[in-house]
Amino acid sequence: MGERAQEIQRRLVAALSPSSVEVIDDSDDHSGHAGHSGAGESHFTVKLVAASFEGQSRVERQRAVYAALGDLMAPEKIHALVIEAKAPGE
Repeated sequence: MGERAQEIQRRLVAALSPSSVEVIDDSDDHSGHAGHSGAGESHFTVKLVAASFEGQSRVERQRAVYAALGDLMAPEKIHALVIEAKAPGE
């Protein structure tokens, strides 16, 4: 796991206390696409399960993830992010 992926995971754990979190670097799948510099760590998928998502809409969950990541969401840091956010039992 690269440095940026580690930072994503650290921030998500600190902000959302998920019971599970997975950060996947999808950058190699986007070679030649916009936002892919060739350096990697620009396109990610995050999968997380957190009790704090209970009763929240998909949009509310995404906003919570974006808030947790803060300045990492700048285009020069994370160009694309796929979020799979679930409450326990979903």
